[in-house]
Formats: sequence, C-alpha cells, structure tokens
Amino acid sequence: MWDICPMPAAGCFPGLSGGGDMWHDYYQMLEMTEEQARIRAEELRSMIAENNRLYYVDNAPKISDYDFDMLMNELIAIEKQFPRLVTPDSPTMKVGSDLSGGPVSGGGASSRRRNSAETAPREFVQYPHRYPMLSLGNTYDISEVEDFVQRTSKSVGNTGFTLSCELKFDGTAICLTYRKGRLFRALTRGDGVMGDDVTENARHIRNIPQHLCGSGYPDEFEIRGEIYMPYAAFDRLNAERERDEEAPFANPRNAASGSLKLLDPEEVGHRGLECTLYHIPGDSLPFSSHDEALKAASSWGLPVSDKRRICTDIHGIEDYIAYWDTERKYLPFATDGIVIKVNELALQKTLGYTSKFPRWAVAYKFKAEQALTRIVSIDYQVGRTGAVTPVANLEPVQLAGTVVKRATLHNPDQMQMLDIRIGDHVYVEKGGEIIPKITGVDTASRDGSEAVPVFPDTCPDCGTPLVRDEGEARVFCPNASGCPTQIKGKMLHFISRKAMNITAGDATVDQLYTLGLARFPADLYSLTKEDLLRMDGWKDRSAGRFLESIAASRKVPFGHVLFAIGIRYVGESTAKTLAAHFRDIHALMSATKEELLKVEDIGEVIADSILSYFADSRNMEQIERLEKAGLQFSVQEDDKPVSDSLKGMTIVISGVFSVSRDEMKRLISAHGGKSSSSISGKTAFLLAGEKPGPEKLQKAEALGIKILDEAGFMEMISGNAPEKGDSPEVETENRQLTLFG
Repeated sequence: MWDICPMPAAGCFPGLSGGGDMWHDYYQMLEMTEEQARIRAEELRSMIAENNRLYYVDNAPKISDYDFDMLMNELIAIEKQFPRLVTPDSPTMKVGSDLSGGPVSGGGASSRRRNSAETAPREFVQYPHRYPMLSLGNTYDISEVEDFVQRTSKSVGNTGFTLSCELKFDGTAICLTYRKGRLFRALTRGDGVMGDDVTENARHIRNIPQHLCGSGYPDEFEIRGEIYMPYAAFDRLNAERERDEEAPFANPRNAASGSLKLLDPEEVGHRGLECTLYHIPGDSLPFSSHDEALKAASSWGLPVSDKRRICTDIHGIEDYIAYWDTERKYLPFATDGIVIKVNELALQKTLGYTSKFPRWAVAYKFKAEQALTRIVSIDYQVGRTGAVTPVANLEPVQLAGTVVKRATLHNPDQMQMLDIRIGDHVYVEKGGEIIPKITGVDTASRDGSEAVPVFPDTCPDCGTPLVRDEGEARVFCPNASGCPTQIKGKMLHFISRKAMNITAGDATVDQLYTLGLARFPADLYSLTKEDLLRMDGWKDRSAGRFLESIAASRKVPFGHVLFAIGIRYVGESTAKTLAAHFRDIHALMSATKEELLKVEDIGEVIADSILSYFADSRNMEQIERLEKAGLQFSVQEDDKPVSDSLKGMTIVISGVFSVSRDEMKRLISAHGGKSSSSISGKTAFLLAGEKPGPEKLQKAEALGIKILDEAGFMEMISGNAPEKGDSPEVETENRQLTLFG
C-alpha cells in the first residue's frame, strides 16, 4: 500500500506540524503539478475508503489511527492546494460509515471466518438521524488545540466562553432516543445521516437505562455517546476466543463495535459492554450550557462521565491533557484522547458545522505508547484446530504498566509485511491495544547479524507437511488424528466444563497421552482404575472421582456432545441450535448443504465445515465409538420441555439456591423458558435465591421487573402458581427479610 507514493513522516521538515497544514506546506515546497496531485488524490481516496471499511464495517483495521489520520491530512492538503480536485464523494466531505449492507469481504482470513453471530451478514433496519451525527476534527499537536481556542475567540468576539474538556472514549458511537422516559431507539453513527437500529442489543447493555428516573426530562430527546468494552471484559472475551482458536480482537474498540452488531442480544449482554453519554443535540434545549445538560442527564439516571472539567483558557486545557496522558493508564477502559468543546450552547449554534465536523469542538489524540526491543527468537505454535501461529520472543520491555516478553506475528503474511528478522529491533505498541503488537522494525539498527525467519514447511510438532487453503491467511497442520498438540487440544476441549464436564486438566491429558492410555476422546470410556493408577500422583480416590465424572458425562445432553466433538466453527450456541433442529446425529450427518443453510445462524463457512467433518472417515469412526460408549447423540425425552408454563419468558437468576444454578437453568429450559444473565425490559422476572446480587435487585426494581424466590418459582412450574390476578412477586419488605436474613 505504502509504496505507491511514500509520504514524509511528521517532523521531516523543521517547523511543520503533523496536521493538514504540514502537508499543505509540503506540497507547496514540492511544487506538485495538478495532474500529479490528481493521481495522488485518487490513490489516497482509495486507500482511505478501504481502511474506512476495515475500521467501521469489518472491525479489523490494518493501520494505526495515526497513520490513517496522516492519509486524511495529506488528502485535505491536496484539496486545499488544488480546490478543483475536490469531489462531492471525497472522504474529506463525509464521515466513515458503519452501516450494515450484507456481506462485506475483502478476501483473506477475515472473509473466511465462521458465519455465526460474530460475523454473519445482517441487514439491520436503518433510520435517519434527527440531527446529523458527525465526526470530530482531531490533532496530535497541542499547538493546533491552541489554534482552535484562538479561532473560537476570534469568531465569538468579545463574548466570554468556557471550554468543556472530556475523555475521548475509544469505542463505537451510539445515539439513544427516549420517549416519555423510556428507551425508544438506539442507532449507530452509520454514515452520519442514517444509522443501524441496534435497539434490542442496546437494551442488553447493563448501564443503559430502559426507564429514566427523576423529573424534568423532555417528552422526547436524543442523547449521544460511546459504547465501549472495559479491559476486564475485553480480556475475558479474548481468552475465550483464544481457547476456541478464534482470532482475538486487536483492541477494545474493535471488540465493542463487533459486539454491538451481534445477531443475539443475549450474547451482547454477556460481552460486558458499557456506555458513556456526552452530548444532547437539539435546537431549543432548556439549558444554557453543555455542562448543565450533562448534569441534567446524570440526574435522570443516564451514564455520564464524572471526569470532565470546565476550563477557561488554554493553560487549563493543557493541564487537563497532561494529567490524563499519564492517569489514563490506570483507567479500567481505553481512552485515546481528550475532546474539547465550547461549553455555551448558544455559541455552539453560532459557530456551526462544516460538512463533516462541528466547528465548536476538537479532539486531541494521545500517541500510542511505544517501546523498542529486540526479537530473540520466533516460536511456531500449533493449536487445537491445527493452525500454526508464529510468536516472537522479545527481550523483556516495560510497556503500559506491564512487562512484555512475547508478541504474536499472526501469520506468514504479517511477517512478510513487517519484513521481520530474528535479531531485529522492533517497535511494540499497546496504547489502546491490550495485546502487544509489533508495529514496525528499526531497520537502521541492523548490522547484518539478523536472520530472516523461515516459516516451517512441516508441522513443528509432528512433522507433517503444512497446508494453506486458497484465500486463508493461516497455515494448518492437516494431521488432525496424529499431531500430538492437536490430539491433546481436542481432548482438553472434549472434557471442558461447557462440553462433557469431565474432571481433569492439562496434566491429566498429558499423562494419558504420554502413557498411551487415551489418544482420542472415545478412549476415555475404556479406561479402568488400574490404568489411572499408573499415572504419577494418582490414588484410589482421585481415580474413582475421575471415573465417576466419565460415567456422568454419558448423561450430558446432545447439544453439549455436539460441541464437544470439535467441529471447526461450531461453538456452544451453534451446537445447541443444530441439536434442536436435527434432533439426532444421524439426521445431521445426512443433511445437505441446502438443509444446513436453512438453520438459524448457519452460513456458508459453518455448513462447509460440518460437511467436511462428516466426510472424514476417521471422525465417523470416533462418533461410532462414542455412540457405543453410551453418549447422548439424540435429543432425549428428558431434554424436551416438561411443560410450557414458562413459554416465552426470559428469566434472570441470582443468588444461592437449594440446588445448583445449572440445575435452576435446566428447570427453566425444561418448562419452556429461557435463562439470561442480564436484566432488561424483556425480563419476565428475577429468580432470587439467598444473597442475590444487589445490582440485579436494584435494576429489577427500577424497571418494575417481578422478583420471585425459589418457593414461588417451584410453585409456578409445578402448576400451583397464584391465580391470575394475584401477583407472584414477593412483597419487598418480606423479600428483604427472606433474602437477607
């Protein structure tokens, strides 16, 4: 991409800043002809459009925010120097778009990922924004913030004004509409004019209120802000994805944007997204200032940041920026800069807008924290599905509060693009990124001792020749039944809690494999106590517990078994969907691609993977052995609903019960209901045991959600529920006595 026409780095010319003015001066110095400028402008528009798509639609950016901003600034400068080259559809004239539009694919790995809730094309209903939802002009140079303050002062004359300084949350923009105090609609930014309707998903974000509290809010109003993913939720999500050998999200912004457009609102609730709101648009608001409006929003129960500051001059702004450039490292969420807004609403109206930005606000962006270290070696790791991933071992370096020793290089394409060599000094970044990422190589420090890495042709574990499917970025070991790492990885997946729930871990699987006691999941069902007592540290009691858990696994429902056998791209929820649709393994095995595609959430990639799995005789042999071992390969009578007393109800459980929480979930399912982890307007009731979560109780009460104790729930499903008209809700006073002693 970059060798089309190299652009100079900021700082190459003394006195030039990193913004559009730098490029304007640069092109004047070059005395570029209009034809040269036209060619370069077309190249830049193409590059910006491609990177906008990767950022807003695919949530898989390939260049940093800084590099993208440099592309945009260069185009701005060309259009400023040659006004005749400005086109109506230039990216300098409009905001990037996140509108859904069916499948968007640029080939390669991202277009070949599973067609499930994470990546399936979805046509969201689109609605127009009442007021255009624009972007913000941004800069990395404090002098340009000074210019913004001076321009504002000149524009408003002698009128005094103040400035609101706020954290710039690194997430995805959202616009909420409330009618008569209730959440009516949630739209993404879209293209600034139209946005995707993600209302149902927004209802599952825990700190977005369904009903406002307090008084004084308008009958209908919009409020805008950011959906983001806190670090803790991001780490948890990526750990799950890595366990399933899915590509981890590069940063919380991508994770938040991707999660907001999931097909399943319940899954959105599980992702741990949060929201901060920061702007109420409108022509005749009952407030004199932006700060006053946000204080009112906070009093209505809306999530507003408490970290903003009202400043009167550039010195206050500089102090605020300097403070948060350090303190942001200790925040529980990612922030990539500071937003400075004119506080007085009347002056905002006077200053107005360009076609893309408000003239009354600007964003100062922090530069990502970066460290220079050396690549000591490169390992090639084999995963459960056979994917081989290169990982750079680094000389330890302190970065963003942690010591970084390793960084993934993803695949051969990434290694080639970076021109990585063992012994190279490389730049490692975190910044908004949590996963350490190598962003560049210090080629000037090379002394000739560096070695060009050679991606292996054969599996580093079993020696089998590696394969790379057309269009795939990743390289795979095809020896699924003979590669030790894959075999042990599949065993660990099979026994995991969400699969067969067999009591064992890495050390047990490693010993079973090393001693030749179990190479395939079916082997587990032939183990004897004598076999287990051969293993280091195993006694009668531990062997007995292990065998008991194996016996109990024979009762695990079909959906869990289907997940356990490890069909690529078939996750836990997809396995349950397939089990419910086909009812038994033989119906699934004989299904055609057309029949598979008719199943909810099943797309081309998953369908092809299922067909490929059952076309392999080795997999069929293992399924036959597992069937003979007594596993549930069909939906049993016990799995079918006992009654429909909870049909259509979504129920949230919290607290401790006389039985396990999993058993409570099973009872809900057995009577036609659906369990959820988060309370929303769709929740039928909160099932509260002893010591329920206070946040869930408070939210249920705030939303007017009924609260049942265990006895009331058991009465309901046994057919002894209160007569129609009687409330099954436990009286508040009695409930507090019961639940809190």
